[in-house]
Amino acid sequence: MENCDCIEPQWPADELLIKYQYISDFFIALAYFSIPLELIYFVKKSSFFPYRWVLIQFGAFIVLCGATHLINLWTFTVHSKTLAIVMTIAKVSTAVVSCATALMLVHIIPDLLSVKTRELFLKNKAEELDREMGLIRTQEETGRHVRMLTHEIRSTLDRDTILKTTLVELGRTLGLEECALWMPSRNGSSLYLSRTLHHQLPTGSTVPINLPVVNQIFSSNHAMIIPHTCQLAKIRPSSGRYVPPEVAAVRVPLLHLSNFQINDWSELSAKSYAVMVLILPSDSARKWHVHELELVEVVADQVAVALSHAAIPEESMRARDLLMEQNLALDYARQEAELAIRARNDFLAVMNHEMRTPLHAIITLSSLLLETELNPEQRSMVETVLKSSSLLATLINDILDLSKLEDGSLELQIGIFNLHSVFREVVNFIKPIAAVKKLSVSLTLSPDLPLCAIGDEKRLMQILLNIVGNAVKFTKEGHISLTASVARADYLRDFRASEFYPVSSDGHFYLRVQVKDTGCGISSQDLPHLFTKFAHGRNVASRGFSGSGLGLAICKRYVSLMQGHIWLESEGIGKGCMATFVVKLGICENPDGSQQKIVLLPWTKHGQEDTSSSRGMPKDPKAFIPLKPRYQRSV
Repeated sequence: MENCDCIEPQWPADELLIKYQYISDFFIALAYFSIPLELIYFVKKSSFFPYRWVLIQFGAFIVLCGATHLINLWTFTVHSKTLAIVMTIAKVSTAVVSCATALMLVHIIPDLLSVKTRELFLKNKAEELDREMGLIRTQEETGRHVRMLTHEIRSTLDRDTILKTTLVELGRTLGLEECALWMPSRNGSSLYLSRTLHHQLPTGSTVPINLPVVNQIFSSNHAMIIPHTCQLAKIRPSSGRYVPPEVAAVRVPLLHLSNFQINDWSELSAKSYAVMVLILPSDSARKWHVHELELVEVVADQVAVALSHAAIPEESMRARDLLMEQNLALDYARQEAELAIRARNDFLAVMNHEMRTPLHAIITLSSLLLETELNPEQRSMVETVLKSSSLLATLINDILDLSKLEDGSLELQIGIFNLHSVFREVVNFIKPIAAVKKLSVSLTLSPDLPLCAIGDEKRLMQILLNIVGNAVKFTKEGHISLTASVARADYLRDFRASEFYPVSSDGHFYLRVQVKDTGCGISSQDLPHLFTKFAHGRNVASRGFSGSGLGLAICKRYVSLMQGHIWLESEGIGKGCMATFVVKLGICENPDGSQQKIVLLPWTKHGQEDTSSSRGMPKDPKAFIPLKPRYQRSV
């Protein structure tokens, strides 16, 4: 087949299709030209737009696209070469601009997406700030209500007003249906309904304090939600209610100002707690919020402080009334004591005069009768009378001395006396009594013992006679030794008398006297009680020894007045006893005006002194030191 240049005949144009294409291209061109105008208009209206070059490129791309569609309207018919060149240039320009715009959008689209992300972030941040502002406003509102409530309840010291104001203000502020206060009973076993806001709880109701819900409230210092079915929150039923209310409860410490502590005062200072119950309205979806519970906690603490302040006047009045009662009782007791003292003094005066006078006559007459010629039976009876009267006289003297010691009217009669003579007189007085029981009595005076001293000779002799007399009375066989010496002050401390503090000085010395016997002894149980009034050892009573039980008590008082100490020692029943006392005496001057020198010797066993001799006494009567009267008080 031969090659030929032949052209396929064109498809005949359909007038209807051409018409539709013509119309479509026209509207496409119109849309392409209107879109840039709209973009330019709105960009000019915007005060800030960061992508103007992108819009310019995008607008150029759209315009060129519209131009190609517009030019394409003339290509449906026979057209010239010029139209074809224009069409080509338009399409090339459109291609260039569209590619540049596409490349630019690769960088712009991520920025546009990030703008949207920042927008969402800012929106979320704004919502969070709105919530915080709402919380701040809520806290400010809560603080305002707390300040208002605090001002209201602190403006009075009346307990009823404080409680009433608290319930009313809480009900108004929180919109409560009911608010109630349960107080502890006097015995602390239950809680009773003290006050209500709208009287929907039965007044006078009581609940046991050991309920689990009550224990939970007491164990927490925060407000808590409790079941509406518990006994603390059972309100009277009302018609139409089907949604139970939400109930909160908080403890109210009943404080006492005397028990305030620095740390955690509500825990340590409260002796008991009350319970405040708050009920929200029924048939509502309202719930307790955290800030409302915090408000309730703060108000509960403020109520506790206000009640404690209100209790101050009440406690002061009670204390004043109690003080007045105590003062009246003390005044009555003082009057009774004065009457008793006057009665005692009257009795002692009667006993001193009315009993001593005939008693001395009995003693004198009995002594005179013993000097006459009597048969043995008569002598025995007279001796019995003399012994009994002497014992009664001793008892009267002891009672009189003890009464003076107890009321503090007894004073020492200070004067200069012969110390050696006091011991010899005591031994000479006791020796005949001891001879009847065939007891030997020895006296040992230390060489360092001064001849004379300053003190109460009568009381010192009474102490010696009492102690030595007891030794003779409680000893059936054996001997009795009396030892006197000067003791160092630092050696006299005794664990049995913590209040005895001997102090050395130039003008005084401490006389130490020991009386040891081989008598019946004292049990360790009786030793601490023998210096009390009317005390007797058990072995003394069982063996038939008589006595008033006042001798050692009086001796202890005398020794205390002389700034000394007395104690007893015994190894037990049947092993004898040793009585020791220490008294403080003054050092007197020698006849030449110099002061006696006391040389403290070491503790040694001195030879026993014969009680019948006059060792240590001056041979010449003129050598005696001039003495003041025996009971004269020194100046």
